[in-house]
Amino acid sequence: MSTATTTTRNWVVDPTHSTIGFSVKHLMMTTVRGEFEKYTIDVTTQGEDFMTAVIAFAAETASVNTRNEGRDTHLRSDDFFNAEAYPAITFKPTKYESVDNDGSYELYGDLTIRDVTKNIKLDVEFGGVMKDPWGNAKAGFTINGKINRTDFKLNWNAALETGGVLVSEEVKINCEIQLIEVK
Repeated sequence: MSTATTTTRNWVVDPTHSTIGFSVKHLMMTTVRGEFEKYTIDVTTQGEDFMTAVIAFAAETASVNTRNEGRDTHLRSDDFFNAEAYPAITFKPTKYESVDNDGSYELYGDLTIRDVTKNIKLDVEFGGVMKDPWGNAKAGFTINGKINRTDFKLNWNAALETGGVLVSEEVKINCEIQLIEVK
């Protein structure tokens, strides 16, 4: 009787087809979007089963881009990320839970911003694995979640004279990830 073995597969992010994005309410009425332009994602799976994935993610805090240099400089300062002292945001998964049969699942993991680590939940939609025209195996994911920024010492804000605050505490995470298998 033969025993089936599963092949370990290694994947890295395809940065030209991926976005690590976020959005936050400004003046309590509009949404400002941003992204991290420099990041790494390394993944190891058993076959194509991404529910077995060991993931290492890191984004460079100095690479934050909201399309406004003044705001980006403020985000890199000690009021927010303190990019000089805390150059990376990291995420390491701790648990996967299947949501339904279409490949959607909940991903729990430890998110570290500044010197604070909190376990968060991300909703993952798995797009599948396909070969590109050059024979490379690629895997696609849409990832969404939310955090309270003050849980991570991102406390700066300004009160509005009409009530409320300048920047919402809730930050939405919006990522489109394409991985490419490393052979």
